[in-house]
Amino acid sequence: MVEAAGQCGIVADQDRDFAVLPEDDVSLLELAGGSWAEFGAALRRFRELLPFVQLDPFGFKPDGEDLFETNTAEVVKIGAGVEALAFESRDGSIYKFFYFREGGAVGSAFRFSGGEDNVLIATAVPATYSLLLAKLLIVHEIGMPTEVLGITPEGVLVVKQARGESLPQGADTSKVLPPELIPIPSRFLRADRDHPRLLFLDGTPWLVADMHARNFARGADGALHVIDLVAAPWPMDHPAHNGLLRDWLERVRADPGASVLTSSPDHEL
Repeated sequence: MVEAAGQCGIVADQDRDFAVLPEDDVSLLELAGGSWAEFGAALRRFRELLPFVQLDPFGFKPDGEDLFETNTAEVVKIGAGVEALAFESRDGSIYKFFYFREGGAVGSAFRFSGGEDNVLIATAVPATYSLLLAKLLIVHEIGMPTEVLGITPEGVLVVKQARGESLPQGADTSKVLPPELIPIPSRFLRADRDHPRLLFLDGTPWLVADMHARNFARGADGALHVIDLVAAPWPMDHPAHNGLLRDWLERVRADPGASVLTSSPDHEL
């Protein structure tokens, strides 16, 4: 949809402007045909995937002064984080409301920089709607079943997850990380979040981290599930992405247990 908008000369400083764009804003312009018709069609497809939803069914009043600050007859607050507020409904479902920050940023991702000896430095920063949606897809794929219900006209992303039992704060989760995640040799990366790992999502490498005890829950099936994390596409074009790292990424794509060097196990380095 963003690409189709670009063909019409429409750009934005951040993707919140596109995430909350109503179909009616381009309906008349579609009559011009060509790129405008393609943009309108792309926008309608996008709204089918990410429909507008209202907060009233949860008992919230969007025009109230203390939105999300009090419980309602429908939902009760059970947690609050940097990215979202979590509420439990009467039927036991968990609803998360991802609110946008000043300037339109939402969620969290990683910014990459170079350190000594060509080590990648990953620092968590405010993210975009597209990266937040990708993060939620990753959580759904490797952790707790997650459904994106829609977005409010103001830009609050509404997400539903199955209920789970929280782990004790500070519990060690290093031994229960999803098996799809690949340990990253410390010579390649430093991250400011717990348990950084490599994940190939549809063949594309991602950095995922922040999988501490509060971001796990034990589901009704008795298994532990990741319920949240921080993620970002691996920076393939970063200057710190040296030849040794490139070689390891290609080998670990085929063999998750591949060592840093083709002839030396990692524990010998």
